[in-house]
Amino acid sequence: MLINLKNKDRLIIDDFKFKCCVGKNGIKKTKIEGDKSTPKGIFSLGKLYYRADRVKKPLTKINIKKITKKIGWCNDSRSKYYNCEIRIKKKIKHEKLFRKDNKYNYILEVKYNTKKIPYKGSAIFIHLTKNYKPTAGCIALNEKDFLIMIKLINKKTKIKLS
Repeated sequence: MLINLKNKDRLIIDDFKFKCCVGKNGIKKTKIEGDKSTPKGIFSLGKLYYRADRVKKPLTKINIKKITKKIGWCNDSRSKYYNCEIRIKKKIKHEKLFRKDNKYNYILEVKYNTKKIPYKGSAIFIHLTKNYKPTAGCIALNEKDFLIMIKLINKKTKIKLS
């Protein structure tokens, strides 16, 4: 199964079309850390994370994990943990997954830069939005569409960003 991104504002899965938003600077083949662009290419999907204190455990065929206050995502290009889920430590630069806003109530990992090439970009997710404003590089959907999407996909699903 393949999820296609069309015109930077539609995710298409089979007969389903979902409104979405991408990085503020569009989709780029040569993404770098912090450039506010979404990477171009075809990528596998990783774990689905969710905030059990706010939302129900989702129905899906992919691996899921609860988000806790101690989970982060390393965005430090110099770290051996770059572009990986980490247990938060003060010495490692990271993005918190346990956020005050609702954007990360559900997040789905896009397996971008899995070779951990420094400065190539990290923490690319499909997450939630309420207003469809551009992201820092992720893809965002409203919650209702996100929940439909994760019911349709499986562990072999890929996403094509072009």
